[in-house]
Amino acid sequence: MPSSPSGWTDRRSRSASLPKTACSSAAGLIAALAAALTALPERAGAQTIEQRAQLCAACHGDNGVPQQKTTPAIWGQQLGYLYLQLRDFKSGARKNEQMSAVAATLERDDMMALAQYFSQKPWPSLAEPRASETVAAQALRATTAVVCTSCHQEGYQGDGTQPRLAGQQKDYMAQTMRDFRDGKRGNNPGMSDLMKSISESDIDPIAEYLAGL
Repeated sequence: MPSSPSGWTDRRSRSASLPKTACSSAAGLIAALAAALTALPERAGAQTIEQRAQLCAACHGDNGVPQQKTTPAIWGQQLGYLYLQLRDFKSGARKNEQMSAVAATLERDDMMALAQYFSQKPWPSLAEPRASETVAAQALRATTAVVCTSCHQEGYQGDGTQPRLAGQQKDYMAQTMRDFRDGKRGNNPGMSDLMKSISESDIDPIAEYLAGL
């Protein structure tokens, strides 16, 4: 796996980022995004990063609210984490048909600029309801057992290369935890080990609790 940018250290656990299934009409969307992203630098006077970022709205939402429940919010996400996921999509360490096609058009400087652009946006309100006391208690027992806050920080705000989970899409987080658990997502072996150590029955309560923070 390629090395991280200077001054960053990949921690033991990097959790979920972009989706396994994101938008309808996937084949046409992939082709359109890839073609548009490749052509942008050639356009006279184009504000490359802003235009590239605008194309991301097709799935991630032009107001930061994703089009699908299994697509993650990336506005306000940690810069280091966003960069690492783009890097992993480009290298093939993380696989997703849409994102792999987009990342293939990006160079390191493009990925850094996009990560910075989105990290500086305000975190969107996804209107996920707070978990009930019963669900929250189950989630806290499970997350405390594997010490999730050792990487994701108190309040699950994330830091550096560790993603924010608080207020993220519930369905996206549940899917991502299961993808780590069964090996569909392979760019973080530490997370796969952690997900295998918790009960399958805890996954939905954890996702619901984190989404409601």
